[in-house]
Amino acid sequence: MYASQKLFLPTMGCGTWAWGNRLLWGYDESMDEQLQAVFNLCASNSVTLFDTGDSYGTGKLNGRSELLLGRFAKEYLGAGKENICIATKLAAYPWRLTRQSMVSACKSSAKRLGRNVDLVQMHWSTANYAPWQEGALLDGLAALYEQGLVKGVGLSNYGPKRLRWAYKKFSDRGVPISTLQVQYSLLSTYPVTQLGLKEVCDELGIKLIAYSPLALGLLTGKYSQKGSFPKGIRGLLFRQLLPGIQPLLSCLQAIARSRNKTLSQIAINWCICKGTIPIPGAKTVEQAKENLGALGWQLDANEIAELDRAAINTGKKMVQNIFQTK
Repeated sequence: MYASQKLFLPTMGCGTWAWGNRLLWGYDESMDEQLQAVFNLCASNSVTLFDTGDSYGTGKLNGRSELLLGRFAKEYLGAGKENICIATKLAAYPWRLTRQSMVSACKSSAKRLGRNVDLVQMHWSTANYAPWQEGALLDGLAALYEQGLVKGVGLSNYGPKRLRWAYKKFSDRGVPISTLQVQYSLLSTYPVTQLGLKEVCDELGIKLIAYSPLALGLLTGKYSQKGSFPKGIRGLLFRQLLPGIQPLLSCLQAIARSRNKTLSQIAINWCICKGTIPIPGAKTVEQAKENLGALGWQLDANEIAELDRAAINTGKKMVQNIFQTK
């Protein structure tokens, strides 16, 4: 059975939200060759976890991220191929109401991928607006594991209270929760510092995945208050947040300089030091190479404490995901 095969989770993964997203990330098909190179570079450097979602891809390109990942995984023949873990998040759409709707959704993802999903995840909890919907959807995820269609089950955007509820539901059926992913970075410490999610995950044997560890690019140091901003929604957000995060960026810059690293590498390594698996995105080989530079070394206790203080004292914080539960 597929589920009896072990789920391999590396130190860092690669997020693929941008692969197919025109609205926020300006994707177009001409990028595909570069994205294949990104995939190959990551996989050959032990970054074998690729995170996607069945809602990724704008408009007609819905499902594009999964299609590309399936193609890239099939064509990749290098080192680490056997450890490739494709994790997809199934959206809790209002029309998905039954256990079977999630089983069918995962089978559709597998069809786009041209292979089984390794780690199937609930994209968000419906607890904030339709708590009655959620039970059947989680039953669907459990059924996928029981039927051997996936190696592992994960959750996304769950807080400690809802996580414990879901954990009991799964454990009653003998289904382990492998992972929980939340928005976590130096600009979004809320899930760990205020909700206490890391302690709960450690207690329950769940790996915490940090998505958006570079806060949509704000922590890369590539944008300034005077400089050119990204187009669209990200540009609006950057205009609001950049003035208030200068002390944090200065702290990152000082540590980056002393380490001969980039700001991105310091920000990602901080997430690793906190015991999470960060999944920064990459659209180009240069970005992927930069992300890889966060591996193979660790910040020391003083540097971590310095960054923690800077994060706490930052005037502006990243907007939290509206689906994040308590």
